[in-house]
Amino acid sequence: MVKHVIPKSLDEAVDYLYDGSYQVIAGGTDLMVQKRSTAETPPQFASNLLFAFNLDELKYIKKSERCIHIGSMTSLETILHHHDAPNILKEVILDMASPAIRNVATLAGNIGNASPAGDSLVPLYLLDAQIILFSKNQFRHLPIEKLILGPRKTVIRNDEIIKDIAIPIHNFTKTKWTKVGGRQADAIAKVSFLGAVNIENEMILDFRVAFGAVYKTIIRSREIEKEYRNISVTEFKEKRDEIVKKYEELILPIDDQRSNKEYRKKVAINMLNDFIINI
Repeated sequence: MVKHVIPKSLDEAVDYLYDGSYQVIAGGTDLMVQKRSTAETPPQFASNLLFAFNLDELKYIKKSERCIHIGSMTSLETILHHHDAPNILKEVILDMASPAIRNVATLAGNIGNASPAGDSLVPLYLLDAQIILFSKNQFRHLPIEKLILGPRKTVIRNDEIIKDIAIPIHNFTKTKWTKVGGRQADAIAKVSFLGAVNIENEMILDFRVAFGAVYKTIIRSREIEKEYRNISVTEFKEKRDEIVKKYEELILPIDDQRSNKEYRKKVAINMLNDFIINI
C-alpha cells in the first residue's frame, strides 16, 4: 500500500527519506499530469509520497554578493514578482503555464522532472545554476548540467531533497527568449531558445545560448561559447554561419505528439540566426 507523509520540517523530511523509499512532490504540477487517470479517478502512484510544498523553511529568495539563492519550495509566481530574482528568469516564468499553476509550481519540480521541454531549465542552464541537495548526512552542490542526465533521469539519490537553487549574478547587454508552443499560453514547448551577450566597447565579452526540447537535455555548449568571446561585434556577426554550423551538430530533436524533428531543428537554427543578426 502506498503511503504518504507531510513533514513539518526539513529535518523531518530527510529523516523520512533516509528511512524509507519516498518520491518527493513539490507543487505536483508535473507529477499529477503524468499520473492522471482518464476515468477521472485519483492519480495512481506506485511509490510512497513525501509532500514538501508546505515546508516554509524552503520558501525564500536571498541575495548574496555573488548569487541569488532560491529555496526549492518557492513558487514560480513568488519568483516572478520578487525584486531580486533574475529578470531573464522572470521573463521565462511569465511564459509558463497560468497564474494558478505558477502559484504551486517550483523550479525544483522542473529540475526533478528533468524534461528537456521544461521551460525554467533553459535559463538555469544558461545562468550556471548550482543545485544544492540535502540529506541526513551531507550537502551536495552540483551544476545543473551534471545533475540532469536525460528525460526524468537525475543523479538525485533517494535520500536527498533539493534544498536550494543558487544562481550566479550576471549582467547582460542583451537577452532573447523565444518559446514555440501549440498555443500562446499554458503550453509545453515544441522548441525554446535563450540567448545572452555582454558587449563592452563593441567587443563580445560574454556569449551564451541554450536550447530546450531539441535534445535529451537542455543544450548549452561552453566550448563553443568560449571560441566567440573577446572578439568584435562585427567579427562575431561575420562568423554567424560558422557558429550556426557548430550548433547544428548538437541539435538532435525527436518526433513526438507535439512536433517533428525536422521542424524543431529548423526553428531552433532560425532562432539562433535571428539572435546573432540582431545583436
